Amino acid sequence: MTAVIFEQFAVGPLQCNCIVLGDEASHQALVIDPGDECERIYAVLESHGLRVAGIIATHGHIDHVGAMAQLKERTGAPAMLHEGDVPLYQNLAMQAAWIGIPAPAMTAIDRLVAEGDALSFGTRALRVLHTPGHSPGSISLVLDEKTPTVFSGDTLFAGSVGRTDLWGGSFEALLRSIARKLLTLPDDVTVVPGHGPRTSVGAERRSNPFLQPPA
Repeated sequence: MTAVIFEQFAVGPLQCNCIVLGDEASHQALVIDPGDECERIYAVLESHGLRVAGIIATHGHIDHVGAMAQLKERTGAPAMLHEGDVPLYQNLAMQAAWIGIPAPAMTAIDRLVAEGDALSFGTRALRVLHTPGHSPGSISLVLDEKTPTVFSGDTLFAGSVGRTDLWGGSFEALLRSIARKLLTLPDDVTVVPGHGPRTSVGAERRSNPFLQPPA
């Protein structure tokens, strides 16, 4: 099988990790978490000659969806989100006011994704895990390749976990999602979080202070 095109770059004032995944054979791509800087995302797509099959957000916070409408308009690709975070997305203007930035354009959500869905790009697909806690509709996305990868959004970070003090957050639900959905993956699975550096399931299982059993 041909290699996966994999581009990761931080966008916007909150430095969200935007991901471009491309299938070399078909030149179809998925864009994960287009939080800002639409022109930069589009330039990465053009540099590889990729056509966007879908635009998927791991959750509805503004730093992960801020450029979704622009990118959809530019590419014609469907916008995808879990149903649990549609209310968050519908309140982008309020989210923008909270952090003091102009409200971005909005678009219709074309596909509501759910646990177990496959999001295809060419001969490949991402597998959807519903991982609520940071927000009600937070998802993680698994790429089952020779070296598997999970895109964990703001559920799990290197050495930390997502905040739960925003609307719809739940620390108990977050830890349950991590334990039941992410820590059940093999140790060698690479974790690409919504912010900050990559890690692995094994590294977080062993050393993440939020995931250790009580003494």
